[in-house]
Order: sequence, then C-alpha cells, then structure tokens
Amino acid sequence: MIRPQAPAAVRELTHFVDGKHSLGTSGSHSEVYDPNTGEVQALVPLADRGETTAAITSAAEAQRAWAEWNPQRRARVLLRFLQLAEQEKDALARLLSAEHGKTVADAHGDLQRGLDVVEFAAGIPHLLKGEFSDNAGTGIDVHSLRAPLGVIAGITPFNFPAMIPLWQAAPALACGNAFVLKPSERNPSVPLRLAELFLEAGLPPGVLNVVNGARDAVDTLLEDPRVAALGFVGSTPIAAHVYATAAAHGKRAQCFGGAKNHLIVMPDADLDQAVDALIGAGYGSAGERCMAISVAVPVGEATADALVARLTERIAALRIGRSDDPEADFGPLVAPEALRRVREYVDLGVQEGAELVVDGRDFVLPGHEKGFFAGASLFDRVTPDMRIYQEEIFGPVLSVVRAADYEEALRLPSEHLYGNGVAIFTRDGDTARDFTRRVNTGMVGVNVPIPVPVAHHTFGGWKRSGFGDLGQHGPDAIRFCTRTKTVTSRWPAGRREGASFTIPTMG
Repeated sequence: MIRPQAPAAVRELTHFVDGKHSLGTSGSHSEVYDPNTGEVQALVPLADRGETTAAITSAAEAQRAWAEWNPQRRARVLLRFLQLAEQEKDALARLLSAEHGKTVADAHGDLQRGLDVVEFAAGIPHLLKGEFSDNAGTGIDVHSLRAPLGVIAGITPFNFPAMIPLWQAAPALACGNAFVLKPSERNPSVPLRLAELFLEAGLPPGVLNVVNGARDAVDTLLEDPRVAALGFVGSTPIAAHVYATAAAHGKRAQCFGGAKNHLIVMPDADLDQAVDALIGAGYGSAGERCMAISVAVPVGEATADALVARLTERIAALRIGRSDDPEADFGPLVAPEALRRVREYVDLGVQEGAELVVDGRDFVLPGHEKGFFAGASLFDRVTPDMRIYQEEIFGPVLSVVRAADYEEALRLPSEHLYGNGVAIFTRDGDTARDFTRRVNTGMVGVNVPIPVPVAHHTFGGWKRSGFGDLGQHGPDAIRFCTRTKTVTSRWPAGRREGASFTIPTMG
C-alpha cells in the first residue's frame, strides 16, 4: 500500500463565498498532497448541504444586478482579469504544479488554455448579438435576444485545475450569469486564487463563488432549483449520473467523461514525427489528460515493428523528475490512488497477455521514494478485447494495437466506447480527408497529436465521452449559457382591424 508521509506543516484552505474566504463549518476535510514527496501539504474543507446552499443563495442574489450590466462592461472585467492573471502567471503555474504534479511548463499551458477562453469570452458584446428580420410580415418585425440563465454551476476535475474552471466560468460570467464552482478537492488552490483575481478585476462579490466539497456539495448543486445549468468533467460513470440527475431536476447540463484516444500511424507517415507525437501526447503530464494519446495504431507489421523499436528507444531517454525540475519531461501522478491504479492496470495488461515492452511500475526517483512517480510503460500486441484497451488508465501507459490495414485502423476508434479525440499521421491528403469524415469521434487531428481546438471553436467528445447537446467554449458555450427570447412586434397606425380567429401567417 502507498502511504502518504505525515505532514510537517500544512496549510488550511478555504471556500470563497460572497467575496470572502470561509474556513467551513462542516467539520469534514480532505488532504491535498505534495505529489513529489507524498506529504500532506494542505487541508481543504468539504462543504455540507447548508454551506453549498449559502453559496447558491449568494450567487442568485448577486446575479440579478450583474445581468443588468451591459455586455461591454462585463467584458471589461474579463479583460482586467486577463491583465492580473498575466502578471501572476508564473506564481499561478508554480502553485498549480505543486499540487497537481505536472511540470511548471505544462502548468503554464494549463493556465494559458484557460485564459484563451477568457479572451474569447471578452468578445461577448459581439457574441450576444441576436437576429433581426425587418418586415417579416406586413408591418411586423421579428428579433431575438439571448438572455442569461441565472446561476450556473461547474464541477471540475483535478487534471486541469486552471483550464477547465476558466472554460466553464468565463462564458457563464460574460453572458450575465453567476457561477458556483466546485473544483477538485485534490488541488483547489489555483481555483481559489482565480476567484480572488476576478474579484480584484471588478467582479461583484457573489457572482463567482468557490465551494470545495464531495457528494453533499454535488447533490445540492444538482437538486437546488436556483441552479439552472451545470457543467461537469470527470469519469464517465459520474458524468452519466450527473447528466441524468440534472435532467431529472430540469437543468441544462453538459457532462464530459472518459477517453481512449487513438493515434493512427499510416505506412507513409513521417515516423520520427509520429514518435515525437506519441511520446509527448502519451506521456506528457504523466498521462493525466483527457486528450492524452493512450493507443497507438500502426498500420501494417513493418510500420508496427519500426514504431515500437523507436518508441522503446525514446522511452529509455525520458526524464522523470520533480514537477519543479525544468529538465523533467513529466512529474508524479496527483495522488496515491492514482499511482496504485496505474500499477494495477499494468499488472492487468500482463495478465491479459499483452506484451510489456517497457515496464514503469518499479520506477523510483532517488530521494523521493514516497512520491507518486510512475515510469513510462509500453504495451505491444494489445487486442480490442483487453480491458487495458477498453478502459481509461489515466497514467503514463501507451498501448500499441496493430492494424492490418487502413479500414481496421479506422474501425478501432470508431467502434470504441469512448469518442473524445483521435489523430492520424499520414502524408496522403485523400486518406486524411476520408478519415476525418468517417471516423466516429468528436475531435480529429491530422498530423496533430492532441486535437484540442482553439478557444473560438467548440471542444467536445462523442459517445460515452460526452453527455449533452453542447460542447465547451466556442459558439456552443454561448448557447449553453443563454436562452433565446424571440420578439414579434407590430405598431399599427391606429386603424382597427377587428378580431382574427385564424393562426397568424406572414404571407
């Protein structure tokens, strides 16, 4: 059993409600680890139903006045927030790295991807423009408005503690909603600091509240009728539960779950580029990304043999180190449970008959024997019936599934339970075009290993990777955070026409 070290000194974290920090009154807390050492570095309070309800009440009261701010004024708050975050980005990245375990450079990327969406949302005066039809009928005009929903909640995961809270909060706030964030209790310090920066940027108290918690907090957000919509990112079983429960309570919901992202390597691909892509996308952030590449699909035996040989060579040169080591390729996993899960999956792969080419189970970083470090593992000759192929491992484990031809390679991601992202590496435009049109996943990369779209396009997976009609950021975010009101108006010139008992037409 992996046991955390006893703490030398721990920080006491808080909730952030109505513009103020609160230590919490429930008496329950969770431990925040230093993934590099295994020590407990902080305690975070877990809100009960009463505390969560208080945060919703604060948000509901503050939202009414916030919605009356014109879009340009709300945009200025976002722009000021961007300035403050830019000034503090290195400190934020280091704080994120220290609680998550991803390298500082990777933490900078986590933060920047979130800020990109804030920048997109700052265009809200344009994004909220409705439609107008002049003289749709004789003397009748029709126009539409986009109105805020009220209070929106977000339940966000540990693996992107800056990016995903900003993906959810920024469009919601820009559209005139209040937002209640329940971040992961594993690394809540950055979300709390981001809330402080929003307040400093001019966001009124209560418009953005942060409540740490577990099931009681989640159930309260799902059940309180004042929460009009809810976003979730996490595992598929919980995403499905949250989506169904939100729908049962009449809420709009977007819920994103697990992934098993494939990278297809065609025989004509630049093999060096493909290997670079697999090494970075498979092992970056210790594999703790929903868009990580966890399955390599080389087409043809010759391609597979060459790919596995080069991957094996490159894995041997990987540098695993502390999250604050600027030379490290990746750092530790976030928690002891995560490390245990990865080791158990590698054990399972061996039991299932996959060929373990590189075994990372016994990796130890000298001087950090209690840290949550896993070495890179590589399986070859994995088959679709194996659990290590079917299930999300969420660690530095790459599986090679050999495909006899292009059609088999296309079927693998298309028929998989998950449909988050996929990539193909090829020099042939016809193949790439056919693949992008036919593959059954939500996001596709062509010679791009992690196809996360830019902020003004929509992010979202298919099948068991995503629940709900709308994705994150881009145009879908504005649709999700607003509802449409359509106005039909007529100004008769004083001439009375009498009652009509037929359905109006615009002929």
